[in-house]
Amino acid sequence: MLRKVLVANRGEIARRIIRACRQVGAATVAVHSDVDRDAPHVADADEAVLIGPAPARESYLDVEAIVDAARRTGADAVHPGYGFLSENWRFAAACADAGLVFIGPSPEAIRLMGDKTEARRVMQAAGVPVVPGSAGEVADVEEAGRVADAVGFPVILKAAAGGGGIGMARVAKPGDLPGAFATAQRRAEAAFGRGALYVERYLERARHVEVQVFGDARGTIVHVHERECSIQRRHQKLVEESPAPRLAPEVKRGLTEAAVNGARAIGYTSAGTVEFLVDAAGGFYFLEMNTRLQVEHPVTEEVTGLDLVVAQLRVAAGEPLPWRQEEIAQRGAAIECRVYAEDPARNFLPSPGTITKLELPGGEGIRVECGVVAGSTVSVHYDPLLAKIIARGDGREQAIERMARALDACVVEGVRTTLPFLRRVMAHEAFRRGEVNTQLVEQGAFNA
Repeated sequence: MLRKVLVANRGEIARRIIRACRQVGAATVAVHSDVDRDAPHVADADEAVLIGPAPARESYLDVEAIVDAARRTGADAVHPGYGFLSENWRFAAACADAGLVFIGPSPEAIRLMGDKTEARRVMQAAGVPVVPGSAGEVADVEEAGRVADAVGFPVILKAAAGGGGIGMARVAKPGDLPGAFATAQRRAEAAFGRGALYVERYLERARHVEVQVFGDARGTIVHVHERECSIQRRHQKLVEESPAPRLAPEVKRGLTEAAVNGARAIGYTSAGTVEFLVDAAGGFYFLEMNTRLQVEHPVTEEVTGLDLVVAQLRVAAGEPLPWRQEEIAQRGAAIECRVYAEDPARNFLPSPGTITKLELPGGEGIRVECGVVAGSTVSVHYDPLLAKIIARGDGREQAIERMARALDACVVEGVRTTLPFLRRVMAHEAFRRGEVNTQLVEQGAFNA
């Protein structure tokens, strides 16, 4: 088993990983920027190392500083969490070069899935359906226009080097394409260092359904069922649940088989997620593969009873997957709500500041993953996710009722949060019926 793990992250996910390490008897090292010196994840770890100033590029994104911290503390492994360097194949390779176990997939798998046009090609070759669009990157706006004319408007422009919804631009008609192309290219360059774009047909009223996959070094690949992630703002998820509501059994079978085939095609190890768009007719199309642990992994854990992070640690140590496919069953339902320091009334603008009061919910079927305490400062430098509230029930209706009570019991003062928005989602009739799609938030379905 791993002896000492450096957690290359912060906030609630760093705390979650530290908890899993403690469960398997591994010591932990936290890293932190100067503004995170007193952060909860630092207090949780056995050791802590300052890696730089507040800007992420000078601390949590500094590969050399993190690898050096692992060397100096005698860590034998690094867990990247999600965000930051978790999908940076060069970081995974740097860990391997330094003799450190990277708790995640191979650098090559990360590289393949990080290049979104290459990922489309690999998945197509594995028999996974993809959204109609360009065969690869488009050279310029003229080529983008030719592809758009061929697949039909509306289309969506995406960063070839990107992911997580960053740099996407929906284009409704030909006249909007030049401006949208320039904007998407500029955002892609700023976020990923490369402005290359590709084009896909934009699927109206589609659902975002993803499949959790897991592989080990022996070539075993399983799926750990699906999650519904359609409640989003700016292509960023706000509410996730498992099982996905109103999903036909044959569509679920197709999704899980495609996800396993895609993961097998790249020799995938550790936890990963294959994401799909599902149209109103039940057709499904590959969106992207996240080669890391997901923010929403707790809903899968709650309905399966499995610990995905502990499994990551064991697989990284060379152990076989602890489960067979036929043993992985869904029981009941679980929903996760992300509590962000954002103002829903102002188009979810970040709300930095100091948390003056924090009261978290509890009770039967409620789980909370939180990265802050009263007195914590929400910095402008990092993602404003404060906590995740997870509600489990015997069925979806009970999970929703428990979530509604938990959200009512949650108190955060000092910064504005998404709590009012999340309460409206839980009360909304369309959501309660399971009639969801990725456009509900932008259409104002949950406005006050």
